[in-house]
Amino acid sequence: MEKRAAENLEGLQYSAAGSGYDEVYGNQSQIQGHWQYLLDGLKTLGVQGIHERQLKAERILRDDGATYNSGSPSGTTWQLDPVPALISSEEWAGIESGLQERAELFDLVLKDLYGPRDLIRLGIMPPELIYSHGGFLRACDGLSLPGEHQLVMHATDMVRDSQGNMQVIGDRTQAPSGSGYALENRTVMSRVLPSLFRDSHVHRLSLFFQSLRLKLSSLASAITDEQPRIVILTPGSYNETYFEHTYLANYLGFPLVQGSDLRVSKGFLWMKSLGGLERVDVVLRRVDDFYCDPVELKSDSRLGVPGLLEVVRAGRVIVANPMGSGFLENPALLRYLPQIANHFLGREPLLSSVKTFWCGDPQDLTYVIENIDKLVIKTCFRKPTEQSVFGSSLDEKARLALINKIRHEPLHFVAQEYIRPSTTPSWNNSQLLPRPSILRGFSVATNSSYNVMPGGLTRVGNVADSLNLSNLRGAISKDTWILASEPEKQISLLEARPPQAANHASKQPRNAFPCRVVENLYWMGRYAVRAESALRLLRTVFVQLNSTYHMPQETRQVLLQTVTQLTMTYPGFTLSDAATALQPEAELLAVVLDGKRSGSITANLNALLECSDQVREMLSADTQRVINDLRDELAGLADAFKQGLTAAPEEALDPLVTTLLALSGLWQESMVRGLGWRFIDMGLRVEKALQGLSLIRSSLVPVLPEYQQLQVLESILLSSEVLITFRRRDHSGSDMSQGLELLLHDNSNPRSVFYQIDQLRQHLAVLPSAVHGAGLAEEDRFMLEASSAIQLSSLDALVAEDEKTLTRAGLDQLLSRLQYLLQETSNQISTKYFDQIKVHQQLVRTDWDEEL
Repeated sequence: MEKRAAENLEGLQYSAAGSGYDEVYGNQSQIQGHWQYLLDGLKTLGVQGIHERQLKAERILRDDGATYNSGSPSGTTWQLDPVPALISSEEWAGIESGLQERAELFDLVLKDLYGPRDLIRLGIMPPELIYSHGGFLRACDGLSLPGEHQLVMHATDMVRDSQGNMQVIGDRTQAPSGSGYALENRTVMSRVLPSLFRDSHVHRLSLFFQSLRLKLSSLASAITDEQPRIVILTPGSYNETYFEHTYLANYLGFPLVQGSDLRVSKGFLWMKSLGGLERVDVVLRRVDDFYCDPVELKSDSRLGVPGLLEVVRAGRVIVANPMGSGFLENPALLRYLPQIANHFLGREPLLSSVKTFWCGDPQDLTYVIENIDKLVIKTCFRKPTEQSVFGSSLDEKARLALINKIRHEPLHFVAQEYIRPSTTPSWNNSQLLPRPSILRGFSVATNSSYNVMPGGLTRVGNVADSLNLSNLRGAISKDTWILASEPEKQISLLEARPPQAANHASKQPRNAFPCRVVENLYWMGRYAVRAESALRLLRTVFVQLNSTYHMPQETRQVLLQTVTQLTMTYPGFTLSDAATALQPEAELLAVVLDGKRSGSITANLNALLECSDQVREMLSADTQRVINDLRDELAGLADAFKQGLTAAPEEALDPLVTTLLALSGLWQESMVRGLGWRFIDMGLRVEKALQGLSLIRSSLVPVLPEYQQLQVLESILLSSEVLITFRRRDHSGSDMSQGLELLLHDNSNPRSVFYQIDQLRQHLAVLPSAVHGAGLAEEDRFMLEASSAIQLSSLDALVAEDEKTLTRAGLDQLLSRLQYLLQETSNQISTKYFDQIKVHQQLVRTDWDEEL
């Protein structure tokens, strides 16, 4: 076919691929009308303009923390093409009807398979197809959600064939992902191309998510007359779509929980929160169904809730989508879908499915073996890391191996005809290039039918001959614009609510977050202070070691030992190793860079970042940006120390200190003074007090000659940001007593130990109370004793020297007691307010458990 070209876009020329269907041209030589305005707009922007908008999109995605994880919480930034995918409103009407019908059809299949099973009884589906599939959960037989629909959410993957007709290649039913990413794409694109977006009259996405919220609220109203508690169940920060879980939790206003945040008790499901156990009515799950209950399903699962299925069975909690719906993702189901549709609807589906062959059928098996080079091979029971196998890409050895595997387990394999996806313009290497595309559409149940998202998640290959258009294989997402012929009527979300649903939707209980969240917030504060204190001390040590004036060996040794004792990177400089003290570079670099060494700068920052990933839904956009900056600075830390300690190493640490200060400033100035902020600040105060005590005890308890003692004191005051204050004060006593007063006693110094203890006492006074008997709670006793001990101590007595031990014994004794009191206070906080994950196991394991 002759190449078709659009007009030149200031040096950019989009040409469709030589064969197949193209979204811009269709099967014609002229640009389709609904693409013209966008292409003209891109022409006006030019290469530089599009490039600038691509950079802006990347920056927004990074600032939003939009990631797709592939084995670690940090993941990779979500990839978004700055050129949207377009579908006209007229064409979308037909696709929308097909998606709506398909969701209804799959809902009917789900009801039948866990109900009367007429599809088996009437011979429409072979029983082997169902009972051999790991997604069919016998324990879920007979479960039923209130209302007309069992399937709350449904997603459909589609490609265009050579004639431009949409063909379905797969369905997602147990925990469909992608709708949150589609919403993030829309948010970004409306900011990157505001004029083009506005003038194109793009259909809005918000009402789809409002429908989801209202559906979940109406489900809750069927089992409770009180304010419903709706939660989103996530596998955790290592899940590949964790960003979407946090994004939807924020957008919908529901708490994000993990399995350990929930428990079954007295026949109900409860969330473990600071106020005690709070009943949960609806769970929107993002955990695969066979992981949801380790008692009745997968026994070694750490992602679910023991006993959850029994509560569902009793009708006291609703899980959406229902457990057991994973069977509907079996691609072999497409083989029998025309017959199923005829049975339920009296006609074949409006949206056709790609021609599918199930190897459990002898005739299909023969066809698959003979034509494997032309087919796409899939497993019936898809595992997260498994990808489709394209027979055309296999060499002879791999082809024979696959055939043998299919012959050995024919029930577990499906083959589909390969449909060459349509191509769509993609911004690649400063050019508009045709790339294969796939569209995932989304449907959500309403009281009467299904509401289809006007658009969806489009993915394109990163190269022209991409076969597997999955995010794991590097596919790039696009915002999908459904273009109306006139501006879409703006409907208030409040006006869109039915009155009875609005009452429930607006009554999600407040302060609804689990204990795990506040525990991670608390430890975010602690790790931030650990890292900052170590960074400040190391900066000071680097300056002192590289200074032009002579530093006595005793002074040098005290400062180096302080590094070890503050960071707890033992044995470090505490060993009497002259070589280590004289050439400390290797040890100091390890304290900064060795991420596997507990107490190092890198280890503490990694722990901080991991805590932030666990509570991402609680962080503001500005906080997320600072967290991303911190991640970037940490990633470049090793490069900053390539020259060792010879080139002003303290300057390499400055950006990290600045970023941590920005994070602390956001916590203090931008967070609402709720329980979340309070636990962050408690973590900060506990750790600042402990770090201050360790700093004083390591450096000021040993007795040195006067000049050396002043060197050490000034280094510690410099590290604590109070050296200027110390020098400006009118000294009425010794330098040591004045310095110690600043570090330990001074309640006007926000870095003094006493200041931290005073703040802690205020926090403890307003936390939710726990039963502790008569008198003060243990943590209150500890803090009262600590506060009194500091105030009653005499500076003269603390700085007094013990000539036998060459230490300040009184100071050492006080600091030791204060450290104990603070550590016990932290233990009490942990015991009272944080939940420990408990391990649950089935009493009996089965072969099926091993296969999963």
